[in-house]
Amino acid sequence: MVVYFSPMSEPPVAPERTELSLLALFAGWAMTGEVQRRLGEDGFGDLRFNDGFVVQHVLAGPLTVSALAERMGVTQQAASKAVADLDRRGVLTRKPAPDDARARLLELTEFGRASVAATRRHRAALESEMEAEWGADRVADARALLAEILRRLGGTEAVKQRRVRPPA
Repeated sequence: MVVYFSPMSEPPVAPERTELSLLALFAGWAMTGEVQRRLGEDGFGDLRFNDGFVVQHVLAGPLTVSALAERMGVTQQAASKAVADLDRRGVLTRKPAPDDARARLLELTEFGRASVAATRRHRAALESEMEAEWGADRVADARALLAEILRRLGGTEAVKQRRVRPPA
């Protein structure tokens, strides 16, 4: 067995005794937590991980609450509640649809767009830090393995369609 921990550190978990699915999940949560911490330092402390499930759809282009609910696979009431919260926090805005005065289109605000840019910047920085610590090849191998697992288990289409959400 190859051990990748430095001689001065103890592994936080025993990789050989922890299921791969849990290691991937916990690593993802830890990385997300670090990105959230950095976002807070940038003035985006009110953002939550779950906001991304809505923002990813609005980022693709303006849409109605009904279309958002359909894409997310939730009720219109659940989508409306999430939108109202994001609107209150200044991440989204609702504007009249040009072709239907009754319909309102969801769009990211300037703050919302800035939060997406900051999130992308922090994810890239974190990945660069990992490459500097463990090597670009190891990080690329980890990414390739996780992508293959996703493909094998039928998850790539959900990623492509921005329909990723935790299992029921």
